[in-house]
Amino acid sequence: MYFSRLIIVVIFSAFLVACVNKKEKTKETSKEVEVKKPEFKNKGHELVYKMTQETGSYQDLLNLKDIVFNYTYRTPDKKEDVSIESYIFNGELSHGTYLKHERTLPSLTGKMEQGYNGKNFWLKIDGKEITDNAAIASVSFTRKTNFYWFAMMQKLLDPGINYQYLGEKSINEKMYEVVKITFTSANDEPSDTYQLYINPNTHLVEQFLFTVVSKNVTDPILMRVEYEKINGVLLTTYRKYTKSNWEATVINDTWVEEITKDIKFNQGLDKSLFSN
Repeated sequence: MYFSRLIIVVIFSAFLVACVNKKEKTKETSKEVEVKKPEFKNKGHELVYKMTQETGSYQDLLNLKDIVFNYTYRTPDKKEDVSIESYIFNGELSHGTYLKHERTLPSLTGKMEQGYNGKNFWLKIDGKEITDNAAIASVSFTRKTNFYWFAMMQKLLDPGINYQYLGEKSINEKMYEVVKITFTSANDEPSDTYQLYINPNTHLVEQFLFTVVSKNVTDPILMRVEYEKINGVLLTTYRKYTKSNWEATVINDTWVEEITKDIKFNQGLDKSLFSN
């Protein structure tokens, strides 16, 4: 009888220890997955953070590994670039195979392929490497721009970004929260300015102003965007832009369109694709 009771006590004690260990492990696990809010610099920073809670963060893109999609860039004269874009998010590796390139390096006839391997930009026409400095500078701009427009909303919490809340503004009888974005650059070189118009109900950026200092464009351009949810991430799969002023008033009602289709994440892309 005593032996039986002893066995019961031992088993019950082991059960309690297991429960306690499980509880402690659960607490540890919850601590590991808990994502803390950043310390906000100001209201503008907080609004951008809320936006990324809707669109997904850059970490969400990193979790999806890579992407392949069809991209069309169309100007008002109906000339187009049509490319198959491939990116690896870790390192922002970028590759484009062009089915049409009527806007980017149109003087180079033939099948165009361009890429960025994390260190260098490169260009091939019909499989032959092109090393002309002006052409490589064009590739650098295109690879950086295409990637940034795709991932911009997720990248707006990157280090080195400055936020300034400019207040509320009504545009076409619709109220927006306005946030100015600037970028800290090396050696205090001039950098672009963005002005985000955030819908206070959806927390999404519906349009924004931007400059392109590297192309000597310091007057604002107005970009309007439409979103699509894919693999849990909100992406601006349709974008269009035109000339504007700093009040977001359209100056020239002719638009450049950017269309993203056939998005496929996590394709197991090999890094060799991005090297020439």
